[in-house]
Amino acid sequence: MSDSKSEAAHGHEEHGLAHVMPIPVLLAVGGGLLFLTAVTVWVTAADLGRTGNLIVAMVIATIKATMVCAYFMHLKYDKPFNSLVFVSSILFVGLFITIAMLDKSEYEHSIKQLTIDEGN
Repeated sequence: MSDSKSEAAHGHEEHGLAHVMPIPVLLAVGGGLLFLTAVTVWVTAADLGRTGNLIVAMVIATIKATMVCAYFMHLKYDKPFNSLVFVSSILFVGLFITIAMLDKSEYEHSIKQLTIDEGN
């Protein structure tokens, strides 16, 4: 059992059960998420090209995920290292998707040829 004086001396602070978020902030974030959802629906109706729609949808999804993590999961009020881990994971996922999309052109013609051959 540790006392609060020794915890304070070692850099541990008592935060209680959770960080309390003001209601206006929660409503603003919720409204922002609803707005971005409406923008996502609008973008599906617009014709920005095959890759244009995908890029816009992924950017909006990333912004929404960042808002959820920052405010609803309280990442904004946590240690900066946790934000670094979150941003790093987003960058690595983007890197992996980019590599997969670049690699697609290497084998796409083979898939098209197999589809044509099976159709005959």
